[in-house]
Amino acid sequence: MVARPPIPEEYSLQSYFFALPEERIAQYPTPHREQSRLLLVSKGETAFSEYRFADLPDLLPPGALLVRNDTKVLPARLLATKPTGGRCEFLLLTPLPCLVSHADGPNRWWAEAEGLVRGLKPGQRLNFSGLEVQVMERLEFGRCRVELRWQGDLAQIFLRHGHMPLPPYINRPNIPADLERYQTVYAHPAKVGSAAAPTAGLHFTSDLLDTILARGITMASISLYVGYGTFSPVRCEDIREHQMHAEYVEVPPETAQGVAAAKASGRPVVAVGTTSARALESLPRFAGGIRPWQGWTDLYILPGHRFHVVDSLITNFHLPGSSLLIMVAALAGLTTIRAAYSHALEAGFRFFSYGDAMFIR
Repeated sequence: MVARPPIPEEYSLQSYFFALPEERIAQYPTPHREQSRLLLVSKGETAFSEYRFADLPDLLPPGALLVRNDTKVLPARLLATKPTGGRCEFLLLTPLPCLVSHADGPNRWWAEAEGLVRGLKPGQRLNFSGLEVQVMERLEFGRCRVELRWQGDLAQIFLRHGHMPLPPYINRPNIPADLERYQTVYAHPAKVGSAAAPTAGLHFTSDLLDTILARGITMASISLYVGYGTFSPVRCEDIREHQMHAEYVEVPPETAQGVAAAKASGRPVVAVGTTSARALESLPRFAGGIRPWQGWTDLYILPGHRFHVVDSLITNFHLPGSSLLIMVAALAGLTTIRAAYSHALEAGFRFFSYGDAMFIR
Protein backbone atom coordinates (compact mmCIF):
# COMPACT_ATOMS: atom_id res chain seq x y z
CA MET A 1 0.00 0.00 0.00
CA VAL A 2 1.34 3.39 -0.99
CA ALA A 3 1.48 5.75 1.96
CA ARG A 4 -0.56 8.91 1.57
CA PRO A 5 1.66 12.00 1.51
CA PRO A 6 1.36 14.23 4.58
CA ILE A 7 -1.24 16.97 4.42
CA PRO A 8 0.33 20.45 4.16
CA GLU A 9 -0.22 22.45 7.33
CA GLU A 10 -2.52 25.02 5.73
CA TYR A 11 -4.77 22.22 4.45
CA SER A 12 -4.86 20.14 7.62
CA LEU A 13 -8.09 20.44 9.57
CA GLN A 14 -6.12 20.23 12.82
CA SER A 15 -4.54 23.59 11.99
CA TYR A 16 -7.93 25.25 12.50
CA PHE A 17 -8.78 23.94 15.95
CA PHE A 18 -8.18 25.84 19.15
CA ALA A 19 -9.26 25.48 22.76
CA LEU A 20 -12.14 27.81 23.56
CA PRO A 21 -13.49 28.03 27.11
CA GLU A 22 -17.28 27.89 27.11
CA GLU A 23 -17.52 31.13 29.04
CA ARG A 24 -15.91 32.99 26.13
CA ILE A 25 -18.87 32.25 23.85
CA ALA A 26 -21.06 35.34 23.98
CA GLN A 27 -24.57 34.45 25.10
CA TYR A 28 -25.90 38.01 24.94
CA PRO A 29 -25.05 41.07 22.85
CA THR A 30 -23.26 44.05 24.35
CA PRO A 31 -25.58 46.75 25.76
CA HIS A 32 -24.69 48.96 22.79
CA ARG A 33 -23.77 47.59 19.37
CA GLU A 34 -20.78 49.82 18.69
CA GLN A 35 -19.20 49.17 22.10
CA SER A 36 -18.10 45.66 21.17
CA ARG A 37 -14.34 45.26 20.93
CA LEU A 38 -12.39 45.32 17.68
CA LEU A 39 -9.03 43.70 16.98
CA LEU A 40 -7.02 45.27 14.16
CA VAL A 41 -5.16 42.63 12.15
CA SER A 42 -2.67 43.31 9.37
CA LYS A 43 -2.23 40.58 6.74
CA GLY A 44 0.88 38.51 7.28
CA GLU A 45 1.75 40.14 10.62
CA THR A 46 1.47 39.01 14.24
CA ALA A 47 1.28 42.34 16.08
CA PHE A 48 -2.24 43.52 16.86
CA SER A 49 -4.02 46.62 18.17
CA GLU A 50 -7.22 46.75 20.22
CA TYR A 51 -10.06 49.20 19.71
CA ARG A 52 -13.78 49.58 20.17
CA PHE A 53 -15.98 49.06 17.13
CA ALA A 54 -16.94 52.73 17.41
CA ASP A 55 -13.35 53.51 16.31
CA LEU A 56 -13.86 51.85 12.92
CA PRO A 57 -14.28 55.12 10.95
CA ASP A 58 -10.71 56.07 11.92
CA LEU A 59 -9.36 52.69 10.78
CA LEU A 60 -11.00 52.39 7.35
CA PRO A 61 -8.70 53.24 4.42
CA PRO A 62 -9.46 56.59 2.74
CA GLY A 63 -11.80 56.25 -0.21
CA ALA A 64 -12.75 52.68 0.67
CA LEU A 65 -15.94 51.00 -0.53
CA LEU A 66 -17.76 49.18 2.26
CA VAL A 67 -19.90 46.27 1.02
CA ARG A 68 -22.47 44.86 3.44
CA ASN A 69 -25.04 42.08 3.39
CA ASP A 70 -28.53 43.59 3.69
CA THR A 71 -30.38 40.30 4.08
CA LYS A 72 -32.89 40.08 6.91
CA VAL A 73 -33.14 37.14 9.29
CA LEU A 74 -36.43 35.28 9.10
CA PRO A 75 -37.90 34.02 12.39
CA ALA A 76 -37.45 30.63 10.72
CA ARG A 77 -37.88 28.33 13.71
CA LEU A 78 -41.43 27.08 14.25
CA LEU A 79 -42.76 25.04 17.18
CA ALA A 80 -45.55 22.47 17.05
CA THR A 81 -46.98 19.49 18.89
CA LYS A 82 -46.96 16.00 17.39
CA PRO A 83 -50.16 13.90 17.43
CA THR A 84 -48.64 11.96 20.34
CA GLY A 85 -48.29 15.19 22.31
CA GLY A 86 -44.54 15.54 21.97
CA ARG A 87 -42.98 18.91 21.17
CA CYS A 88 -41.13 19.38 17.92
CA GLU A 89 -39.30 22.12 16.07
CA PHE A 90 -38.87 22.95 12.41
CA LEU A 91 -36.20 25.21 10.93
CA LEU A 92 -36.57 26.43 7.35
CA LEU A 93 -33.28 26.50 5.43
CA THR A 94 -34.37 27.39 1.90
CA PRO A 95 -34.23 31.18 1.31
CA LEU A 96 -37.71 32.60 1.42
CA PRO A 97 -37.49 34.23 -2.06
CA CYS A 98 -36.97 30.77 -3.55
CA LEU A 99 -40.17 29.58 -1.88
CA VAL A 100 -42.55 32.45 -2.50
CA SER A 101 -41.70 32.49 -6.19
CA HIS A 102 -43.35 29.07 -6.41
CA ALA A 103 -46.13 29.56 -3.88
CA ASP A 104 -49.03 28.41 -6.08
CA GLY A 105 -48.70 24.78 -5.09
CA PRO A 106 -46.87 22.32 -2.88
CA ASN A 107 -43.08 22.43 -3.11
CA ARG A 108 -40.24 20.35 -1.77
CA TRP A 109 -37.42 22.17 -0.02
CA TRP A 110 -34.56 21.62 2.38
CA ALA A 111 -35.30 21.93 6.05
CA GLU A 112 -33.43 21.10 9.21
CA ALA A 113 -35.20 19.06 11.88
CA GLU A 114 -34.46 19.57 15.54
CA GLY A 115 -35.81 18.31 18.83
CA LEU A 116 -38.49 15.61 18.78
CA VAL A 117 -39.14 16.02 15.07
CA ARG A 118 -36.20 13.66 14.61
CA GLY A 119 -38.55 10.87 15.56
CA LEU A 120 -40.82 11.55 12.60
CA LYS A 121 -40.86 9.10 9.72
CA PRO A 122 -41.16 9.88 6.01
CA GLY A 123 -44.78 10.52 5.11
CA GLN A 124 -45.75 12.03 8.47
CA ARG A 125 -47.17 15.53 8.50
CA LEU A 126 -47.25 18.35 11.00
CA ASN A 127 -49.05 21.68 10.99
CA PHE A 128 -47.15 24.73 12.15
CA SER A 129 -49.72 27.53 12.42
CA GLY A 130 -50.94 27.25 8.84
CA LEU A 131 -47.80 25.77 7.30
CA GLU A 132 -48.09 22.04 6.67
CA VAL A 133 -44.81 20.15 6.65
CA GLN A 134 -44.56 16.59 5.35
CA VAL A 135 -41.31 14.70 5.87
CA MET A 136 -40.19 13.18 2.56
CA GLU A 137 -36.71 11.90 3.32
CA ARG A 138 -34.41 11.64 6.35
CA LEU A 139 -30.86 12.87 5.82
CA GLU A 140 -27.67 13.06 7.83
CA PHE A 141 -26.85 15.67 10.48
CA GLY A 142 -30.50 16.20 11.46
CA ARG A 143 -31.64 17.40 8.06
CA CYS A 144 -34.63 16.23 6.10
CA ARG A 145 -36.24 16.93 2.77
CA VAL A 146 -39.78 18.17 3.25
CA GLU A 147 -42.81 19.19 1.24
CA LEU A 148 -44.40 22.46 2.31
CA ARG A 149 -48.01 23.52 1.80
CA TRP A 150 -49.43 26.85 2.84
CA GLN A 151 -52.06 29.44 1.97
CA GLY A 152 -51.62 33.19 1.93
CA ASP A 153 -48.41 35.02 2.73
CA LEU A 154 -45.73 32.58 3.82
CA ALA A 155 -43.53 35.33 5.26
CA GLN A 156 -46.34 36.44 7.54
CA ILE A 157 -46.74 32.92 8.90
CA PHE A 158 -43.13 33.01 10.07
CA LEU A 159 -43.26 36.63 11.21
CA ARG A 160 -46.36 35.97 13.34
CA HIS A 161 -45.46 32.57 14.75
CA GLY A 162 -41.73 32.05 14.27
CA HIS A 163 -38.78 32.36 16.62
CA MET A 164 -35.39 33.84 15.80
CA PRO A 165 -33.02 31.02 14.79
CA LEU A 166 -30.26 31.70 17.30
CA PRO A 167 -27.15 29.59 16.72
CA PRO A 168 -26.86 26.29 18.61
CA TYR A 169 -24.00 27.60 20.78
CA ILE A 170 -26.28 30.24 22.36
CA ASN A 171 -27.57 28.10 25.19
CA ARG A 172 -30.60 30.05 26.34
CA PRO A 173 -34.18 30.71 25.24
CA ASN A 174 -34.93 33.61 22.96
CA ILE A 175 -35.50 36.95 24.63
CA PRO A 176 -37.42 39.93 23.20
CA ALA A 177 -34.18 41.80 22.53
CA ASP A 178 -33.11 39.11 20.04
CA LEU A 179 -35.74 40.30 17.58
CA GLU A 180 -33.77 43.53 17.24
CA ARG A 181 -30.22 42.61 18.13
CA TYR A 182 -29.95 39.46 15.99
CA GLN A 183 -30.62 41.70 13.00
CA THR A 184 -28.48 44.39 11.38
CA VAL A 185 -29.76 47.96 11.43
CA TYR A 186 -29.58 48.01 7.63
CA ALA A 187 -31.44 44.72 7.02
CA HIS A 188 -33.82 45.33 4.12
CA PRO A 189 -37.47 44.31 4.61
CA ALA A 190 -37.60 43.01 1.04
CA LYS A 191 -34.59 40.75 1.66
CA VAL A 192 -36.05 38.66 4.47
CA GLY A 193 -35.13 34.98 4.35
CA SER A 194 -31.82 34.28 6.08
CA ALA A 195 -31.66 31.43 8.59
CA ALA A 196 -28.81 33.17 10.43
CA ALA A 197 -27.59 36.74 10.79
CA PRO A 198 -24.60 38.15 8.91
CA THR A 199 -23.07 38.78 12.30
CA ALA A 200 -20.20 41.13 11.41
CA GLY A 201 -22.88 43.70 10.63
CA LEU A 202 -24.47 43.49 14.08
CA HIS A 203 -21.93 46.00 15.45
CA PHE A 204 -23.06 48.89 13.24
CA THR A 205 -25.47 51.60 14.35
CA SER A 206 -27.16 54.22 12.18
CA ASP A 207 -24.99 56.93 13.74
CA LEU A 208 -21.82 54.95 13.06
CA LEU A 209 -22.84 54.48 9.44
CA ASP A 210 -23.43 58.23 9.13
CA THR A 211 -19.98 58.91 10.55
CA ILE A 212 -18.41 56.53 8.06
CA LEU A 213 -20.18 58.21 5.15
CA ALA A 214 -19.06 61.61 6.41
CA ARG A 215 -15.44 60.40 6.15
CA GLY A 216 -15.87 59.90 2.41
CA ILE A 217 -16.33 56.11 2.59
CA THR A 218 -18.93 54.82 0.14
CA MET A 219 -21.24 51.87 0.75
CA ALA A 220 -22.94 49.21 -1.32
CA SER A 221 -25.10 46.19 -0.55
CA ILE A 222 -25.35 42.58 -1.63
CA SER A 223 -27.90 40.03 -0.42
CA LEU A 224 -26.64 36.61 0.59
CA TYR A 225 -29.32 34.54 2.30
CA VAL A 226 -27.36 32.87 5.08
CA GLY A 227 -28.05 29.18 5.47
CA TYR A 228 -27.73 27.20 8.68
CA GLY A 229 -24.94 25.25 7.04
CA THR A 230 -22.71 28.20 7.88
CA PHE A 231 -22.38 26.62 11.34
CA SER A 232 -21.56 23.15 10.02
CA PRO A 233 -18.03 22.06 10.88
CA VAL A 234 -15.57 20.84 8.29
CA ARG A 235 -15.18 17.08 8.79
CA CYS A 236 -12.45 16.23 6.27
CA GLU A 237 -8.92 15.92 7.67
CA ASP A 238 -7.73 17.39 4.37
CA ILE A 239 -9.84 20.54 4.13
CA ARG A 240 -9.49 20.53 0.34
CA GLU A 241 -11.95 17.61 0.29
CA HIS A 242 -14.74 19.55 2.01
CA GLN A 243 -17.92 20.20 0.02
CA MET A 244 -19.26 23.67 0.67
CA HIS A 245 -22.97 24.29 1.24
CA ALA A 246 -24.66 26.52 -1.34
CA GLU A 247 -26.26 29.87 -0.51
CA TYR A 248 -28.36 32.19 -2.63
CA VAL A 249 -26.88 35.55 -3.65
CA GLU A 250 -28.18 38.73 -5.26
CA VAL A 251 -25.75 41.40 -6.50
CA PRO A 252 -27.69 44.38 -7.87
CA PRO A 253 -26.44 46.54 -10.78
CA GLU A 254 -25.57 49.53 -8.60
CA THR A 255 -23.35 47.39 -6.37
CA ALA A 256 -21.59 45.76 -9.31
CA GLN A 257 -20.97 49.18 -10.82
CA GLY A 258 -19.67 50.57 -7.53
CA VAL A 259 -17.31 47.64 -6.95
CA ALA A 260 -16.02 47.75 -10.53
CA ALA A 261 -15.37 51.49 -10.23
CA ALA A 262 -13.53 51.03 -6.93
CA LYS A 263 -11.30 48.29 -8.36
CA ALA A 264 -10.59 50.35 -11.49
CA SER A 265 -9.53 53.37 -9.43
CA GLY A 266 -7.49 51.41 -6.91
CA ARG A 267 -9.82 52.10 -3.98
CA PRO A 268 -9.95 49.25 -1.44
CA VAL A 269 -13.06 47.07 -1.16
CA VAL A 270 -13.92 46.23 2.45
CA ALA A 271 -16.33 43.34 2.95
CA VAL A 272 -18.54 43.45 6.04
CA GLY A 273 -18.56 39.80 7.02
CA THR A 274 -17.65 36.52 5.40
CA THR A 275 -21.02 36.43 3.63
CA SER A 276 -20.26 39.67 1.78
CA ALA A 277 -16.77 38.39 1.00
CA ARG A 278 -18.13 35.13 -0.36
CA ALA A 279 -20.69 36.91 -2.53
CA LEU A 280 -18.10 39.28 -4.00
CA GLU A 281 -15.50 36.59 -4.62
CA SER A 282 -18.18 34.49 -6.34
CA LEU A 283 -18.60 37.06 -9.11
CA PRO A 284 -15.50 36.15 -11.17
CA ARG A 285 -16.43 32.46 -11.04
CA PHE A 286 -20.20 32.54 -11.50
CA ALA A 287 -20.86 35.88 -13.20
CA GLY A 288 -17.73 35.98 -15.32
CA GLY A 289 -16.60 39.24 -13.79
CA ILE A 290 -17.80 42.08 -11.60
CA ARG A 291 -21.31 42.42 -12.93
CA PRO A 292 -24.90 42.07 -11.67
CA TRP A 293 -25.75 38.50 -10.76
CA GLN A 294 -28.12 36.33 -8.81
CA GLY A 295 -27.85 32.63 -8.18
CA TRP A 296 -26.42 29.95 -5.92
CA THR A 297 -22.80 29.98 -4.81
CA ASP A 298 -20.91 27.04 -3.37
CA LEU A 299 -17.60 28.90 -3.48
CA TYR A 300 -15.19 27.49 -0.92
CA ILE A 301 -12.46 29.97 0.03
CA LEU A 302 -9.40 28.29 1.52
CA PRO A 303 -5.64 28.97 1.52
CA GLY A 304 -4.41 29.37 -2.02
CA HIS A 305 -7.51 31.31 -3.08
CA ARG A 306 -6.64 34.46 -5.00
CA PHE A 307 -8.84 37.32 -3.82
CA HIS A 308 -9.96 39.15 -6.95
CA VAL A 309 -12.40 41.58 -5.32
CA VAL A 310 -12.05 41.79 -1.53
CA ASP A 311 -9.11 43.70 -0.07
CA SER A 312 -10.12 43.90 3.61
CA LEU A 313 -12.60 42.16 5.87
CA ILE A 314 -14.60 42.98 8.99
CA THR A 315 -15.55 39.75 10.72
CA ASN A 316 -16.36 38.13 14.05
CA PHE A 317 -14.38 35.32 15.70
CA HIS A 318 -15.45 31.98 14.26
CA LEU A 319 -15.94 28.39 15.37
CA PRO A 320 -12.94 26.06 15.54
CA GLY A 321 -12.68 23.90 12.44
CA SER A 322 -15.21 25.97 10.48
CA SER A 323 -15.13 27.00 6.84
CA LEU A 324 -15.39 30.62 7.99
CA LEU A 325 -12.18 30.36 10.01
CA ILE A 326 -10.54 28.76 6.99
CA MET A 327 -11.70 31.69 4.85
CA VAL A 328 -10.19 34.35 7.10
CA ALA A 329 -6.94 32.37 7.20
CA ALA A 330 -6.94 32.43 3.41
CA LEU A 331 -7.11 36.22 3.48
CA ALA A 332 -4.80 37.07 6.39
CA GLY A 333 -2.52 34.02 6.47
CA LEU A 334 -2.73 31.00 8.75
CA THR A 335 0.09 32.13 11.04
CA THR A 336 -1.50 35.55 11.41
CA ILE A 337 -4.94 34.17 12.23
CA ARG A 338 -3.58 31.68 14.75
CA ALA A 339 -1.74 34.50 16.50
CA ALA A 340 -4.79 36.79 16.34
CA TYR A 341 -7.04 34.18 17.94
CA SER A 342 -4.47 33.49 20.64
CA HIS A 343 -4.27 37.21 21.35
CA ALA A 344 -8.06 37.50 21.46
CA LEU A 345 -8.32 34.62 23.92
CA GLU A 346 -5.65 36.05 26.20
CA ALA A 347 -7.17 39.54 26.03
CA GLY A 348 -10.69 38.40 26.93
CA PHE A 349 -12.45 38.95 23.62
CA ARG A 350 -15.93 37.43 23.25
CA PHE A 351 -16.50 34.88 20.48
CA PHE A 352 -19.09 34.00 17.82
CA SER A 353 -22.34 35.70 16.75
CA TYR A 354 -22.89 38.06 19.68
CA GLY A 355 -19.16 38.44 20.30
CA ASP A 356 -16.46 40.91 19.29
CA ALA A 357 -14.95 41.63 15.89
CA MET A 358 -11.70 41.89 13.99
CA PHE A 359 -10.74 44.09 11.06
CA ILE A 360 -8.31 42.47 8.64
CA ARG A 361 -6.63 44.94 6.36
